[in-house]
Amino acid sequence: MRDYYDAVIVGGGHNGLVAATYLARAGLSTLVLEQQPHTGGAAVSQQVFPGVDARLSRYSYLVSLLPDKVVADLGLSLDLRSRSVASYTPVHRDGRDLGLLVERPEGAATRRSFAALTGSDAEYDAWQSFYGAVGELAGVVAPTLLEPLQSAASLRRRVDAELWEELVERPLGETVERRFADDTVRGVVATDGVIGTFARLQDESLLQNRCFLYHLIGNGTGEWRVPVGGMGAVTDALLAAARTAGASVVTNAAVSSVEADGQRGSVTWMGGDGERSVDCRYVLANVAPSVLDRLRGRSVGEGPEGSQLKVNLLLSRLPRLKSGDDPRRAFAGTFHIDEEYSRLDTAYAEAAAGALPTVPPSEVYCHSLTDPTILSPSLVAAGYHTLTVFGVHFPARLFASDNEAARAESVRRVLAGLDAYLSEPLEDCIARDADGAPCVEAKTPYDIEASVGMPGGHIFHGDLQWPWLDDPSDGLSAPERWGVATDVANLMICGSGARRGGAVSGIAGHNAAQAVLEQHP
Repeated sequence: MRDYYDAVIVGGGHNGLVAATYLARAGLSTLVLEQQPHTGGAAVSQQVFPGVDARLSRYSYLVSLLPDKVVADLGLSLDLRSRSVASYTPVHRDGRDLGLLVERPEGAATRRSFAALTGSDAEYDAWQSFYGAVGELAGVVAPTLLEPLQSAASLRRRVDAELWEELVERPLGETVERRFADDTVRGVVATDGVIGTFARLQDESLLQNRCFLYHLIGNGTGEWRVPVGGMGAVTDALLAAARTAGASVVTNAAVSSVEADGQRGSVTWMGGDGERSVDCRYVLANVAPSVLDRLRGRSVGEGPEGSQLKVNLLLSRLPRLKSGDDPRRAFAGTFHIDEEYSRLDTAYAEAAAGALPTVPPSEVYCHSLTDPTILSPSLVAAGYHTLTVFGVHFPARLFASDNEAARAESVRRVLAGLDAYLSEPLEDCIARDADGAPCVEAKTPYDIEASVGMPGGHIFHGDLQWPWLDDPSDGLSAPERWGVATDVANLMICGSGARRGGAVSGIAGHNAAQAVLEQHP
């Protein structure tokens, strides 16, 4: 191993590998240090249940924000597959069991589904009008994510003024309530504002608006696709690209300190052969900003707080629904559970008061319906399927006193929510592992922090930021203009905590690499 590198990247998650590939291809000597035995961070596929040949996307599970340009630039061998259904929401109303279906692409069945639920075409017309406008906004904003930050004023001039005010200047809840009348439809729209984000839909901070925007602008379409082979396939492709480009990647390397003075940097880590240090020109931090502060010996203070419950299941068969709809269609997209607008608000209020949501909103997706390769041929032939349940409004504070007990009760409530819409007990469909235990795994924010190092279990490493500059004078240096700056010129954020971070996107890694290349002699 060299004693000096042009760039050292702390953290071998997907953003770190993206940055490493761009830098190494440009001829910079590049070292990636990852504390885990494997790269990928939260973008991994793992065999979760003993003796069961199923590789689950254990943490992150879908891809939307990864730009096609990055995939093409790096020559990634990836198959990102579209789902046949965008979403399905089971509803029990007026003694009837219904299902609100949104096809991909939307067609006559979607319109009929809205009409059956609401009694007219008005709500679906409002849906088309709203998402048509959102699509225009996404088409403007998405290309800028791989460019130096633009000003808010320049972007506003290019989009519908009313929509900009609705999504950027006023709380998302106001927009949802004004545009839609049905509680279920309102909830399906609003849920993209609270995935992994603990905020009320009327919050004046507009944190929910930022979360909503990031969920709907990926590649200008906002489509969430399934990576064939699981999320680990994304990491495998990135790791291969980084190594082919000439980057050095070291795992089991727990970084203990980072130093940078604007001109030179130094990184120290503990590996299998003891403590080591290396000097460099640039340090790129693919860790949360609060983790970087700790590595720099700075006071961390109160860190970020994640807000979700992740439950992974393996089923011996898909359960039948009370609505009578085909479960292979219903679970093919995002399956919304108790995410009516009013229930989202009630669950937030309960969690903010320190209690687990009584009826927790959550959503489910079935990776194996779109990509059966994550299961062995024998499991596929037997009709097995994976389910991932993502519970919202589960802030870390609810698990602080007794993580294990709160986890168990949270799982019970979330699965009971799904059970309420089934015509057979979910328990009868859950597979068993080699030891006879149910194939159910749950991750609270504290579990996620312990497993993959996300402080507070925050899947975005902290509050999401608008992907533009309010004041153009803020972007003077290369790191500032690319949204990856710290207080030191040669130390940059290249992970989800960057200005345009969050989710599996590679955007922060790309932008940090561009900031380095722009100022490298």
